[in-house]
Amino acid sequence: MTGGLKTGDFDFDLPAGAIADRPAVPREAARLLEVGAALRDRVVADLPALLRPGDVLAVNDTRVIPARIVGRRGRARIEATLLRPLDRSAGGEVWSALARPARRLRPGDVLEVSDDFRAEIETRAEGGEIRLRFPPGTDVLAALERHGETPLPPYIARPAGADPRDREDYQTVYARAPGAVAAPTAGLHLTEDLLARIRDRGVEIVAVTLHVGAGTFLPVKAERVAEHRMHAEWGEISPEAADAIRRRRAAGGRVVAAGTTSLRLLESAADGDGRIAPFRGDTALFIVPGYRFRIVDALLTNFHLPRSTLFMLVAAFSGLERMKAAYAHAAARGYRFYSYGDATFLHRAGAG
Repeated sequence: MTGGLKTGDFDFDLPAGAIADRPAVPREAARLLEVGAALRDRVVADLPALLRPGDVLAVNDTRVIPARIVGRRGRARIEATLLRPLDRSAGGEVWSALARPARRLRPGDVLEVSDDFRAEIETRAEGGEIRLRFPPGTDVLAALERHGETPLPPYIARPAGADPRDREDYQTVYARAPGAVAAPTAGLHLTEDLLARIRDRGVEIVAVTLHVGAGTFLPVKAERVAEHRMHAEWGEISPEAADAIRRRRAAGGRVVAAGTTSLRLLESAADGDGRIAPFRGDTALFIVPGYRFRIVDALLTNFHLPRSTLFMLVAAFSGLERMKAAYAHAAARGYRFYSYGDATFLHRAGAG
């Protein structure tokens, strides 16, 4: 699928200062670039007009957990971002995490965050990944609420770390299922009022869950795209959500994904004929130009970084040259990029 694609094929110029460090207020005031046969400058509040009665909009209801912790190993200060639980047994919860500086850690070391929150380092791997075992009886999610902070992406300029405002800003209004360490950022633009107007348009909104991992921020370092190893993330599509999508699609409605996370999950659960089934488990689907989309017809997504897997995905969806032209248009007109930035509404290349 990836053929001879090179990571450099997905490079583009991004002006200094183009990455947003705060969201638009109100959320639906963010700018929206419609990308189809032509480019149209809009705002997110225009989204209902871009949807059709009978469409179904899939949103990702994962909830970002305050996964970043700061502790000590002896006198050394250690930062760690919890990624995902690996085991929840009587012997205590085991989580994978990214630590900095990981070189100071050895198996058997204890990372102390507070008197009531500590973990033992079980293993350390390349790239700063570690395994942490918490003592039996530790409610890790509850402890994170007390001692953790929002794990903002490294591109947001916040030298002192996330602040209280980020706890609300970096969360969708429909976040329900705790487990993400990165927000499904397209959904950050959606307000209760906007969702109500979308429903009034005759669009059904269904929730799916994909716990976004920190791997979404990892740069593609391989020269050839085929050599990049995609991170796995856990997701779920309920029987009710799958049924709603099947019904709407069978009646001629479009499937619109709010975010690349929703899209990847839907495509992971669809067969070659575009039939979607309930899904529960990991997906490491890596979408690049040449991928044949099975079910998603349109995509709401933010502006992504050069040479990223997310820009590769949107290039696969709408065409590489079209997306490069769209991003050049956005950069020239001062659109804001990435997690807290503006959005795009993408029509799938070749779709009616």
